[in-house]
Amino acid sequence: MDIVDVNAHLHTPYSFSAFDSVSQALDMAVKEGVKVVGINDFYSMDGYREWSVECNARHLFPLFNIEFISLSTEDQAGGVRVNDPNNPGRTYLSGKGLAYPVILKGEEARKLAEVRAESNAQVERMCGKLNVLLDSVKAGFGLSFSEIRDNLTRGSVRERHLAKALRLAVESRYPSDSDRLSFYEKLFGGKPLAVPVHDVAAVENEIRGRLLKAGGAAFVPEDPKAFLPVETVRDIILAAGGIPTYPFLADNAKGEFTDFEEDLQKCADTLKKRGIRSCEFITTRNSVGVLESYASYLLDEGFTVTFGSEHNTPVMEPVKLRTRDFGDLTGKLKKINYIGACKVAAHQNGLESVEDGDALICGTVM
Repeated sequence: MDIVDVNAHLHTPYSFSAFDSVSQALDMAVKEGVKVVGINDFYSMDGYREWSVECNARHLFPLFNIEFISLSTEDQAGGVRVNDPNNPGRTYLSGKGLAYPVILKGEEARKLAEVRAESNAQVERMCGKLNVLLDSVKAGFGLSFSEIRDNLTRGSVRERHLAKALRLAVESRYPSDSDRLSFYEKLFGGKPLAVPVHDVAAVENEIRGRLLKAGGAAFVPEDPKAFLPVETVRDIILAAGGIPTYPFLADNAKGEFTDFEEDLQKCADTLKKRGIRSCEFITTRNSVGVLESYASYLLDEGFTVTFGSEHNTPVMEPVKLRTRDFGDLTGKLKKINYIGACKVAAHQNGLESVEDGDALICGTVM
């Protein structure tokens, strides 16, 4: 088995992404030698066709994935932080290896459409509050939610799109650095911009953190309708032909773990009881030691294990995976990731074994 580089979790402009286009993401993959790539957008399978066509043009093997934010009422009631470190019970889940062409229909398709619509509606309410703030500081401009949706997105609107739209509007309205800095200070209630004004990603992150997150002037709490139960999300993923997958946070920069993940055996047992036997890691979050120990343990427990980079912030990072300390994945981690990708590839093509997936991948990328 020839081990090739895999990135199984990439967001695209069909949700929010550092990439301007699918082509940009895949061109970077080719340049960096990544052969297997997984689209992994929030609440959306809209990018699958473009992903398939553009991967085929570059001899890359495509994985078709999706991501949800769900809620475990059991963990919420117990105050258990799962894989959102700030909100007990809130649980991110991915689906790996969904069927393409898309087969989701009926009740499950309706639920997906409803949760996506509610997610957009929450951002639209934020846009309204942001316009109230802009009016209060006499900005001289406002933001149009419909224009943001039509010009900056592929249909799924995230709060990061609001931050990007506001940055672009400020740059258009105030051409000089000093004027922009003065405006941001006024917008932030007298607090100066803490990052260089030309650092696009940092400015958008600061806008989001100061205005759109909890405590910010334009923050709008999510409606409970935006969070489907874990079991419902699992069932949607299964109905779409996919593999329910748990994204681990694992260790943060301080070496801390969430309540749900710190006892790995208990965590694995709970996931199995919930019908989840696949997991993934965003490798830049983790130290290489923890990544190896957690991934190896879960592999031995019978989990399919894959790794990705997300790219769901404005910050552009390499597509080739690395750990938190910027080191390349070890040979052991690359093998675990590739075996996981082979399992997902076999599954989404109606096959069974790692060897089947390996043959599929090799037939595409070699």
